Amino acid sequence: MTAVVYRGARTLEIEQRDPEPPGSGQVRIDVAYTGICGTDLHIYHGDMDGRVGAAAVIGHEMSGRVAAVGAGATALSVGMPVTVMPTKFCGQCAACRRGNSHICQAMDFMGIDSPGAMQASWTVPAELVIPLPAELSLRHAALVEPVAVAVHDVRRADVGADDHVVVIGGGPVGVLIAAVAQGRGAHVVLAEPDAFRRGVADEIGIESMDPTTDDVVALIDKRTDGAGADIAFEVSGSAAGVSTAVDVLGTRGRLVMVAIHTQPREIDLHRYFWRELELFGARLYQRDDMTEAVRLMAAGAIPADRLISRIESVDSVGAAFEALEGGGSVMKVLIEWQKEH
Repeated sequence: MTAVVYRGARTLEIEQRDPEPPGSGQVRIDVAYTGICGTDLHIYHGDMDGRVGAAAVIGHEMSGRVAAVGAGATALSVGMPVTVMPTKFCGQCAACRRGNSHICQAMDFMGIDSPGAMQASWTVPAELVIPLPAELSLRHAALVEPVAVAVHDVRRADVGADDHVVVIGGGPVGVLIAAVAQGRGAHVVLAEPDAFRRGVADEIGIESMDPTTDDVVALIDKRTDGAGADIAFEVSGSAAGVSTAVDVLGTRGRLVMVAIHTQPREIDLHRYFWRELELFGARLYQRDDMTEAVRLMAAGAIPADRLISRIESVDSVGAAFEALEGGGSVMKVLIEWQKEH
């Protein structure tokens, strides 16, 4: 089978390997599509070599069909369309014992800490496999994992109908958060400086604005009679994004930190004190989030076609990474392994 192997910063090689037969409690999946995300780009740039070893197969956003079933994996059958929740937790640490296995202190994140989905056939534990409805295309199903991120973030914030929500950052996850929140009946504004990303948001019915030229705080104050937003999601990863997210919040507003900030940021703690604001971290997802993501995808509530900008063959994987890192008119890029049938 074909596999994409990470060899070091900006170096990917295509190799032929033997598929790994499933052992007890495992299944082998013929991968149809693998999505490339921001984490994969960090790996590609060499920023995660402390976790990703040499000759690693990366990738964790995927869809495919069960190809072989090991002993004990009785809930799955050959040919079944599936995706994978790529988070193997230990079940023993303090986080797991408290019911927070998605932030396990000994997490094995498949595609980072162990082999991932950027290969034609992937053998995984059966308990991490999520069955898909037959009506959901495998192309769209490759977005289930990032949709689950958005579902978890929106749940973490406890977004409700008529809440005023501001999403800072209009990449794929930011747009998905906006879509999921809006689906709950919230009033959503997306702040994003890139015109292409704002255009995608506008096309799918999410109001957007340019924070470099438009006054986001003034707009929200006007719409809420000076009360401010109920919830802000910081998805930009920028210092300016953090400041805007804090400034836009009203009394007891909730700031959900979604982006990974690689360095400390200044934050207006006086405003936190004065308005009794709350700060939440939001990381990964739980199985219920994956299940809800599948439901939303199957119901057509997620604009998958508008978010998938390019589909490349495995032979063009280098071009796929370059397209994503180059920005411009690109949201989500998929690698196609096998044609749907």
